[in-house]
This record gives sequence, structure tokens and C-alpha cells, in this order.
Amino acid sequence: MRDLYQRLAIPPEADDQEIQHAVASCQHSALRQDAEAVFAVAARREAYDTLHDTVSDIGRLRARLGLSHGAHWQGDVANDFSLPPDHAISRHDEMVDRVSHAVSLYNRWRRLRAPWLLIAVFAAGAGIGAGLGLALCWGLLPM
Repeated sequence: MRDLYQRLAIPPEADDQEIQHAVASCQHSALRQDAEAVFAVAARREAYDTLHDTVSDIGRLRARLGLSHGAHWQGDVANDFSLPPDHAISRHDEMVDRVSHAVSLYNRWRRLRAPWLLIAVFAAGAGIGAGLGLALCWGLLPM
């Protein structure tokens, strides 16, 4: 499908006079015939606009996913709605990266927690034992 708006260099929200002027000044006869057939009847233009919006959305989605046509498709009529790949990180990918980072920090803390927990329990036990031993030695606790 051709993007008639792009090929005629007019915006999709152009009024009828702008479209008629663009079609009349078009040098490509096949393109002019296609544009006249689509834009001459209001119902056809409405159907074309609906399809144009859908195919444009698909082109943007393909670009967002990093999909593009191969070299043999470049410059072809099938390439009208193809956009260059969008390498911006999506919000979903950003969230996945943040959650992965949080999980790695939690796993690191959990891995290091076990030795320190054992040391703390041993130190607490040794401290309580030493305190009770000193108390018994000094006779502070009745036997």
C-alpha cells in the first residue's frame, strides 16, 4: 500500500483543496490516478484514512521492536510505512532492568547474610557464656 499523503507531500489532516492541488501538481501519472481514485469520493478517503492510521501504527510498532525491511525492500512501495528501527529502551525493558538489579542486590545480600548471621549468633552465645561464667566466678549468681 502506498502512503499517498507522504508521496504527495501533504499531511493526513489536509483539506480537500490542498489535496486537489497536490494531486493536480503530481508528475507521476500512476500516483495521480491512485490519489484521484481515493480522494475523489469521501467514503473512500475515510476508509483510506482508517487503513492509513492502522498501517502507520504497525510501522511504528515494527520500528519500536527493531524490525525493518531488508535491503531488497528499500525504496519499494511496500516500504512506505516502514520506519528506521527505534533503539530507545521501552518502559517495559527499563522496568525489567530495574527489577533484575534489585533481585541481584537481594541475592548478594542473602548470600552474604548467612556467614555474618553465624558470626553474630556465635558472638552473642560467647558473650552470654562469658558473662554467666564471670557472674558465677564472682558469686553474683546463687548456685
